[in-house]
Amino acid sequence: MTEPRLADDEFYTAPEITGHQPGALLKMRKAVLPQLDSVQAWQILYVATDNFGEKLPASGSVIVPDSNAAAGAGPLVAYVPSFHGMGGRCAPSQLLQGGAEREIDHIAMALDRGWTVAIPDGRGLGVHDVGPHTFLAGFSGGAAVLDIVRAAQTIPDLDCLDAPIGVWGYADGGRYAVWAAEMAPDYAPELDLRGVTAGAVIADPGELAERYDLGPYPGLGWAATLGLARANSHLPMLHMVNPIGQTVLSFVQNSTATQVLARFGRPISQYCDRADPWSDPVWRYALDRERSGQRNPRCPLHLYHGTDDIFVPIETAEHLRDTYRAAGVEVSWRDYQCGHYETATEGASEAVTRLSAYLQHQPDRPDKAGPTTFPSEAAP
Repeated sequence: MTEPRLADDEFYTAPEITGHQPGALLKMRKAVLPQLDSVQAWQILYVATDNFGEKLPASGSVIVPDSNAAAGAGPLVAYVPSFHGMGGRCAPSQLLQGGAEREIDHIAMALDRGWTVAIPDGRGLGVHDVGPHTFLAGFSGGAAVLDIVRAAQTIPDLDCLDAPIGVWGYADGGRYAVWAAEMAPDYAPELDLRGVTAGAVIADPGELAERYDLGPYPGLGWAATLGLARANSHLPMLHMVNPIGQTVLSFVQNSTATQVLARFGRPISQYCDRADPWSDPVWRYALDRERSGQRNPRCPLHLYHGTDDIFVPIETAEHLRDTYRAAGVEVSWRDYQCGHYETATEGASEAVTRLSAYLQHQPDRPDKAGPTTFPSEAAP
């Protein structure tokens, strides 16, 4: 299953990537963003990697506040949006250009600090013929974050090659932010990653599978199934879905987040050959490798979560926090007495404040080296 081409914008047609390394800048153009004043912005295509370490094209945006005396002179922060959909015109770079990005307030908060902000679309969104989106796949999400930072550092009009780097995300964006922190020491050791702030982190997709499927928003179960199957396409992960379910998945792959939540109201388990499809050995193999906390970040993290979050139970993030602390990782924590969406708003100010403090701290990095290839553990 592949995303239909969006032929009205050939910018998202990727050039040949053979010979390019992860983070290579493939294409760029100036962009006007109706929701933001006094900024310079670019849409870019760059090289990222998938769950097997194979290179693929990815898209995103890079924004600089015009208040900077030298464009890009401040810190470089990757802002990782939460779930926007599985396909169609829902990539953040497309929504920003169209004036319809719902997380614009958070992006503006980062820009107000004087930071250059890089916003990955995520694997499978934006670029023609690489969808559907690999929703919840940790490695490809983390790689998209680290590689857009690499690409931003090479934009000719910017001065951010040696900039301190931070990452901020929420929900699945928080998941990818945490994966970027875990991957960075091996995948991108040359990056000066100072810290990460992440809210409502989806630390263990396997724990959420049945909750999504049987909960009030089963469309997220469909999206998770399709996204993880796409990320692990070398495995027969959709073998348990019957022909009717396969037809439904063909609609899911081209749906925005709003459509996923509104249109797909029946659990995917009703279209499977077994009542508990995620207990299938192939799925358990893949899901075990999607748990966060199996590698230790070398930068500090700030985690936050809502006590009444119906989408991501707070217990999963608390377990991740405790796992990191037991391993000696510096982690601060804040819980808010509210739900998922309210916490995204309530926690934003402290997230930015914490990230600002991380960016001002100069760590001891005697092992700084050139980029390496991260060993994929997704393939058996």
